[in-house]
Amino acid sequence: MRYLHTMIRVLDLDAALSFFSLLGLHEVRRRDHEAGRFTLVFLSTGHPDDPATLELTWNWDQEEPYTQGRNFGHIAYEVDDIYALCDRLREAGVTINRPPRDGRMAFVRSPDGISVELLQAGDPLPPREPWVSMPNTGTW
Repeated sequence: MRYLHTMIRVLDLDAALSFFSLLGLHEVRRRDHEAGRFTLVFLSTGHPDDPATLELTWNWDQEEPYTQGRNFGHIAYEVDDIYALCDRLREAGVTINRPPRDGRMAFVRSPDGISVELLQAGDPLPPREPWVSMPNTGTW
């Protein structure tokens, strides 16, 4: 058995692609399905040891946001420098819902409310400001 992908439905494909590109994911393939009126976009980390992809499903006629459920949980990515990535996300206007106070873990949400866990590769980085004193925002 081999893990293939996680699928999430997105309301605004461009906003979702912009968000996930900030995380470092890249589009590897796209399929438009005219008869079903939807598009599938597959994103990858590009890491040679990581064959898994994130599948964004955009239903062309969907106008209302999808309902949220905590039963989905989250998607998680290991990152090389959690502080640098959180800085880049914050500068782009992304809310850091659970800051990396411990130098190891942070949570953000995609434009569609999908919870994304960011985990520092290897050992945690030494705690530092502004992250140490930054409170949680919203749910994650």
